[in-house]
Amino acid sequence: MDNLFANLHNNLKPLADKMRPKILNDFVGQQHILGEGKLLRRLIQSQKVPSVIFWGPPGTGKTTLAQMIADSSNSNFVKLNAISSGVADAKEVIEKAKKDFEMYGKRTYLLLDECHRWSKAQSDSLLAGLESGHICLIGSTTESPYYAMTRQIVSRCSVFEFKRVEVADIKKALLRAISAEEGLKHYNIKIDEDALAYFATACGGDVRSALNGLEIGAITTHKNASGETVITKDIAVECLQKKALSLNEDVFYHITSAFCKSLRGSDATAALYYAFRLIEAGCEAQYLARRCIAHASEDVGMADSHALTIACNALYALDNLGVAEGTLALSHAIIYICNAKKDNSVVVARGMAMDDAQNHPDDNIPDYLKNHTEASKNYKYPHDYEGGVVEQQYLPNSLKNRNYLKKKD
Repeated sequence: MDNLFANLHNNLKPLADKMRPKILNDFVGQQHILGEGKLLRRLIQSQKVPSVIFWGPPGTGKTTLAQMIADSSNSNFVKLNAISSGVADAKEVIEKAKKDFEMYGKRTYLLLDECHRWSKAQSDSLLAGLESGHICLIGSTTESPYYAMTRQIVSRCSVFEFKRVEVADIKKALLRAISAEEGLKHYNIKIDEDALAYFATACGGDVRSALNGLEIGAITTHKNASGETVITKDIAVECLQKKALSLNEDVFYHITSAFCKSLRGSDATAALYYAFRLIEAGCEAQYLARRCIAHASEDVGMADSHALTIACNALYALDNLGVAEGTLALSHAIIYICNAKKDNSVVVARGMAMDDAQNHPDDNIPDYLKNHTEASKNYKYPHDYEGGVVEQQYLPNSLKNRNYLKKKD
């Protein structure tokens, strides 16, 4: 009877849950932190993962990797959601973790989903458990922990940023689900390349979304006379409920290039035309808003810093109002960036700074700028001088005459 209900429960699980990888080699994406020789991979293989915070978009594997870490280290695993849990829940977990550690020598990994939602009081309730080592926190958040979480928690954790999963990796996850016994093998799916590519691209780097769409397609599509479940691009579009991009890859990037160059060239009419041509073809408006944010710094820069604020607000409006009203804010940002004066000193300064940081990483900074040294008393505090400005050298001797800001008239 237990097996009957266990099987029933497993069959009711979403495909994304059933297809969670159990071993590191099956995990897709995040090669910048999980590739061979990378820090997080080495920590997992050594079974000595400390408290960490996984930060990134939904569906990129944060919860899956947390479960794998707990399983590989033979530790207890407790999951809480910051939205529905509080101080009492944390204290209960810490108390049990303390007993398990003292009696069995077993650590407890606490996965805290949406960890940025906890207040300072809730976060502080974890500090004692983290300090004693009874608890290892794995925080999962879609918000930057550096501004959305308390410094006391962040300072006790290693932060790893998760990125949207690449199209090729999402295709691997989809094909694995199609052929796996615990996945969709019994549907005998036949999927054409266009449909597979659509699932992998239209999901926006979210593996969970792609798998959910594939599962809906498998469940709702009748088998043909040969017993095959044939999934076409039209079915894929319907299942993901997103408009299919009606442009091939080359044309998409040609139009995007024309949009960006129109922004830089101060032609608002052309920029708006190319923007809405992309939107009508199925491109997400947020993609264009992100391009505006980049160009507000790259091409307008210090000539009009307000352009960056307007571009960021356009992305915020699209995320919170939807496309119908959000494209008003997007149009506002496009017109503003086109009409603003142009200055590329920000991107030039960034390039020069990056180059010097790479080629002069060990140059000594002036002693009076160091933290709490005997020479610190020679530091000139600018506010003690007229106008809050004082002449003193801030760069190392090898770079003392460097100037990244080439101001334009």
